[in-house]
Amino acid sequence: MANFDVLNKDGQKVSTVELSDAVFGITPNEKAVHIAIVNFLANQRQGTQSTKTRSEVSGGGRKPWRQKGTGHARQGSTRAPHWTHGGVALGPKPRDYSYHINKKVKRLAILSALSDKALNGNLIVVDELAATEYKTKAVVSMLSAIGAGKKNLVVADVVNPMFVKSAANIPGVKTTVATSVNTYDVVNAEKLVVSVAAAKKIEEVLG
Repeated sequence: MANFDVLNKDGQKVSTVELSDAVFGITPNEKAVHIAIVNFLANQRQGTQSTKTRSEVSGGGRKPWRQKGTGHARQGSTRAPHWTHGGVALGPKPRDYSYHINKKVKRLAILSALSDKALNGNLIVVDELAATEYKTKAVVSMLSAIGAGKKNLVVADVVNPMFVKSAANIPGVKTTVATSVNTYDVVNAEKLVVSVAAAKKIEEVLG
């Protein structure tokens, strides 16, 4: 069990919290992290790209010239792939890029990402993540006070609409809840900012 300082919105230490080594203190597995990130990005692809084949483009119903006697090569349609305005040969069609990975690998990846942030001093624990008004300036001030970087993943235990909308305008800042944390977002962030309640919930889910 490692101890982490708990900061308030002004960046002052108010207490300490013990976090499980099984979640925030394992030896990171780079291979598992790589597999999880590639899987995450593949699953985000819409796969809606599409090109028209020679049977789908408009026109080309008539044979452009007779088979023999013209001196030209024989042609059956003006919409073959080698013609201008012809169809596309072997072009992309809508498809599903998503696939599943082993649950144990997925779990190892998120544990590795969390542990890497903790081991390298990029985990910031705060007493709470809440807002009483829609004000982006207040969230910017808090992040600055606690020493967060330009790219941050802010994790709360529950959704606070005022806090989420106040942080939405800040470039490089993404908010989420403990039950929705994923490997890509953790790795992509410079600093991982979590509330005490969120850290405990992550331990419950992954411990």
